[in-house]
Amino acid sequence: MRKRFGIDIDGTVTCPKSILPFINKAFGMNIKYEHVNQYELTPFVNVSEEEFAKWFAENEPLIYKESPPAKGALHILHKWENKHDLIFISARGSHLLDVTEDWFFHHGLTYRHIELIGSHDKVETIKKHQIELFFEDKHDNAVMIHEECRIPVILFDTPYNQDPIPRGVIRINNWSEAYFWVTNWLKQEEMECKVVSSSHQY
Repeated sequence: MRKRFGIDIDGTVTCPKSILPFINKAFGMNIKYEHVNQYELTPFVNVSEEEFAKWFAENEPLIYKESPPAKGALHILHKWENKHDLIFISARGSHLLDVTEDWFFHHGLTYRHIELIGSHDKVETIKKHQIELFFEDKHDNAVMIHEECRIPVILFDTPYNQDPIPRGVIRINNWSEAYFWVTNWLKQEEMECKVVSSSHQY
């Protein structure tokens, strides 16, 4: 049963710790991943929001180029790449498409489509692409996507997304757990389709 998977990139396909070495080096910090208890990183650095935003904009291409994949991500995505439509939807700006595509090529990842929307509000893009399951690391994104799009959302567990989640958001620890959950979900979806199909024969 072929499905349309929507997948966030940063902190989901890439390791959620990726940006910390860059921040620590640039600002003389020693921020530990386990202490990052919120998504917004500005409060953790010793500069103004404006200065941090300027630094981030200047360093985004390098950070994305050098971000390692999340553990197990490549292995699982390779399992799905010919069985499902993989549509990557990211808050990155569209000017970063080249560096993003180069990263995917370098890591041997194929995809149906990459869309960089320049915003964390992914609901309209998800609806446009008729996504049936989404993968995310940002808590409020995951909840909003589930509630607005009425689809299950896999939330990769991190120190910064520990707020409560509704039933349709599934917290998992890694890509192996995601694969296990998705496998069971696909079986259930297939069974439901067979029940509907058989009921239409009468």
